[in-house]
Amino acid sequence: MLKNRNLLIIALIVMVNMLGYGIIIPLLYAYSKRYGLSDFQNGLLFATFSICQFIATPIIGRLSDRYGRKPMLLVSITGTAISFFMMAFAPSALFLFLARGLDGLTAGNIPVAFAVISDSTKPEDRAKSFGLLGAALNFGFVFGPAVAALTVGFSQSLPFIIAGVITVIAVTLTAIYLPETNEHMGEVKHHKLFDFPKMWHTLFDPNVGVTFLISLIFFFAFSCAIIYGFQPFTMNILKVSQVQNAILFTIFGAVGLIAQTFLVQRISKVLGMKKAFSASMLFTAISFVIMFFAQSLYSFIPAMIILSLVNSIAQTLIPTILSQETDAKSQGSIMGLNASYQSIGMIIGPIVGGLVATIAIPLPFIAGSLLVLGCFFLSFRVLRPGIKKESAF
Repeated sequence: MLKNRNLLIIALIVMVNMLGYGIIIPLLYAYSKRYGLSDFQNGLLFATFSICQFIATPIIGRLSDRYGRKPMLLVSITGTAISFFMMAFAPSALFLFLARGLDGLTAGNIPVAFAVISDSTKPEDRAKSFGLLGAALNFGFVFGPAVAALTVGFSQSLPFIIAGVITVIAVTLTAIYLPETNEHMGEVKHHKLFDFPKMWHTLFDPNVGVTFLISLIFFFAFSCAIIYGFQPFTMNILKVSQVQNAILFTIFGAVGLIAQTFLVQRISKVLGMKKAFSASMLFTAISFVIMFFAQSLYSFIPAMIILSLVNSIAQTLIPTILSQETDAKSQGSIMGLNASYQSIGMIIGPIVGGLVATIAIPLPFIAGSLLVLGCFFLSFRVLRPGIKKESAF
């Protein structure tokens, strides 16, 4: 019973994390424009969170091993709540950067939440528990933009205030109901937090190097075209309102949730994992090209729906392929390295997106398409037969 309660509380925390992210992302571009930020400065603002998250996540994870999961979760969620209120009442653009930086520096709650599940469940039950957390992530990203769409019409600051209040509730529930689950505090060994030489060398590993490179490039492209490029295009070229923009993000998240729940496994079985992966890369690149040429919502929305479907396949199959390309004892290290590559991609992507948008607003879609087309050609080299799966991870 206690473990079930832990799982429900952690699922709530994960949902709140993505709910807040889902509320902010559809509104951040238009909101920051009120403070006079250029497209390039907006790209830096989007990247600020990922930069700080990349720095802080391994530190928070290590501290949770040493001092416990609960204290780090409380610090992390509290930082997120404060950042939302800072966004709502920011007197200048500087406070927007400080707020996104603070949220990034305290954004280690997802990996710590996964550690709580590992602490609280038997190995044979973890897949089901992690599946629940994945559903909570998707739920938050679907309903976050919906909350933004329903509330931004009253005040541009109101969605950020709502995100802050929801997060404060999560802090309270964690403080009152979540017990400490780490029974091995202080036993952690000392290792490097950032082993950049190792990250570089893994790109040339015969087993997983190509898949890591695809992961890095794909998240670079996705954050360039969608996390950043989507909003300048819809608001300046298609002339949609903030409410309509949030609805578009809701549709994107809902289609992705349906695809992950019902389609990914079926498509992988019909086509085979490798062909499904290559197809997802090709159709992602095509979707970006259609978006680039779209002149109305009638052509943009179908491309967006196709993108949401194939993006769900791609983002699900990347860790699945990695798990099959390495031995069982290295799974944790592989997934940690993959998260690092994805973070690097999500740091570079918005900066490049903001830079090319200063030349022409639709260009992030072309940049993203060319990058993912490279991933398509690389995808033929994953899951190569005959290579031993022994890794030094």
